[in-house]
Amino acid sequence: MKPLTSHVTVWIDAPVDAVWDLVSDVTRIGEFSPETFEAKWTKGAKGPAVGAHFAGHVKRNGVGPTYWSPCRVTVCEPGEVFEFAVGTDTVAVNNWGYRLSARDGGTEVTEYFRLEPALPLRLYWLLLGRLRGRTNERGMRTTLERMKQVLEAPGSDGKEEQ
Repeated sequence: MKPLTSHVTVWIDAPVDAVWDLVSDVTRIGEFSPETFEAKWTKGAKGPAVGAHFAGHVKRNGVGPTYWSPCRVTVCEPGEVFEFAVGTDTVAVNNWGYRLSARDGGTEVTEYFRLEPALPLRLYWLLLGRLRGRTNERGMRTTLERMKQVLEAPGSDGKEEQ
């Protein structure tokens, strides 16, 4: 069976701190993701921290259905890893995250997803994994490339104006 996970890595010509500020600000995901068109901090959360809650407004496959997904930050290591679980506090369905590392004067950023290994998700992955995996990989590449464009633009937080 294909693993219940995948990732995409892109190098961005911007410092780790600038990339971190962008990937950990869930309120900006609508600028980049082809499926999640907005997100907001919930349950009193004001920013990234382990246990912070937010909701992502998703248009599945970019066409629908449209729904809100509850999320909770599970790993928050500034400049290194930002990860969150999709689902309730007691039942996570999927995990998404970003790993950052300084490389060649910029930042190597890896976006990844990991389905929980519960039996229903294993069956889903067995039946639809190839299609959904490709969709997720395209979406992650699109998200990271759009972030790259913003961070590498002259005058952005990531680049000095030339």
